[in-house]
Amino acid sequence: MILCVDDEKMVLNSLKDQLKKNFQSEFKLEFAESADEAIELIDELDEKGISLLLIVSDWLMPGIKGDEFLIRVHQKFPRIVKIMLTGQAEDSAISRARSEANLFACLAKPWDESTLIQTIKKALQS
Repeated sequence: MILCVDDEKMVLNSLKDQLKKNFQSEFKLEFAESADEAIELIDELDEKGISLLLIVSDWLMPGIKGDEFLIRVHQKFPRIVKIMLTGQAEDSAISRARSEANLFACLAKPWDESTLIQTIKKALQS
């Protein structure tokens, strides 16, 4: 399963379209509009014994920022691969996510679809 987290509906819809086109036959896809919603979803999936393989998360979101969200997830589920997608993350936040959440990649918004898909494919193979 792949989870995308972003507070902007337009971004989530773009991710949904691109990931469905490229991964729907192989993976179940989930989408959340906040880190809090994503944490609830991850806990529900865990309770049901469903493995979450990868998270694509925005950085700048209301409430919990992406680096903090990914660090929290990593503390509980270190095997989930994490990718940050952002237009304005601070360098220190990216560094923290790399060191404390084992961030696989950080892609800039607006992203290139082929780069995103190739990054996800590489991440899933890691």
